[in-house]
Amino acid sequence: MSLKVLIVEDEMIIARFIEYQLHSLYTGLESHIALSVDDVETYMEHNSPDLVLCDIQLNDRLDGIELMERYATKKLFSLVFITSYQSKNSIDRAAALNPENYIIKPLGENRLYAGTHMIIQRLQQQRNKNKALERLKTLTPSELNILKMIALRYTTKYIAETLFLSPYTVKNTRHRICRKLDLNEANNALLSWAIEHQHLLKF
Repeated sequence: MSLKVLIVEDEMIIARFIEYQLHSLYTGLESHIALSVDDVETYMEHNSPDLVLCDIQLNDRLDGIELMERYATKKLFSLVFITSYQSKNSIDRAAALNPENYIIKPLGENRLYAGTHMIIQRLQQQRNKNKALERLKTLTPSELNILKMIALRYTTKYIAETLFLSPYTVKNTRHRICRKLDLNEANNALLSWAIEHQHLLKF
């Protein structure tokens, strides 16, 4: 599942620039541009974004802060304000919504990267963790037990001897685990996955 990013910006050229830069910097993003308050309302009716990049100065019936106030308690998303406003008042108003960052225009690739990188990285890590946990739930207790031993770098022979199983049974179990985790069985993919996600396995 892709990370959903909503870009709220009433100038299409700037919105497209933001979208282009995000897709050039990160993989696995699903972006949507909202040019108006109505666009945001329509999007929010059917979607729950993971990250909202919102301009404060919208030429509309609401500014970006007022617009985000509508959704701050209804939707769970990370919020970054992007604006040319640098006044203390606007910063204080924005801060009341606990945004994760506040990026000042004019935008450039480096400024956008600095303002979004740690947030998107954290969101992607959490998404990957949730995905891994969901896949682990599909394993049987015996499959999970063997996966834990694989994470400890035990060989098929050692696992078989320890669990009083035949090596053939252990190999078949490894194949089933690979299918459930959607892994290619070549290049020690299962071992690499088990080591990488060892912190999710309860020993």
